[in-house]
Amino acid sequence: MKFFRHRRRILVGPPVLILLITAVGCSSADDDARAAVPSPGAKVVELCRKLDKVLPEKADGQDRRDPTPASALTAGWGNPAIILRCGVPRPAEMSDPEADGVEVNGVGWLLQKQGDGSFRFTSTLRKAYVEVTIPAKRTGDGMAPLVDLAPAIKKAVPVGIAD
Repeated sequence: MKFFRHRRRILVGPPVLILLITAVGCSSADDDARAAVPSPGAKVVELCRKLDKVLPEKADGQDRRDPTPASALTAGWGNPAIILRCGVPRPAEMSDPEADGVEVNGVGWLLQKQGDGSFRFTSTLRKAYVEVTIPAKRTGDGMAPLVDLAPAIKKAVPVGIAD
């Protein structure tokens, strides 16, 4: 009798397993955004943790979907993801007097257009450098994500020069 039940489980098991494998195979792991986690000093890490706590749940109308690996130094919104990384190194382009800069709601940004059509913005004159990458598919929205992120940055990252 136990043999019959065991055999019955085996007959039911493979179709369920195949269904599960198919479902997993159909879900796209590529939908998960990835972001390199910066490795700043302890003072900047603390500022970035404060920033993470006050970041909005939506940016440019997109829900927050943090990238992998999970970290208080990174955040993301939407798909394709708008990616924020806090505690990045100072971009060399900040020394270039010809570099493009913008100010959005009281936060200064270095603007860098990337080869793939995306834009990377790095905050200026703050105690920690905050980088926001807007993918090419979202650049039509202009700087809307920066408008949504500015209040949190002003609240958590004081004005000054990052070490």
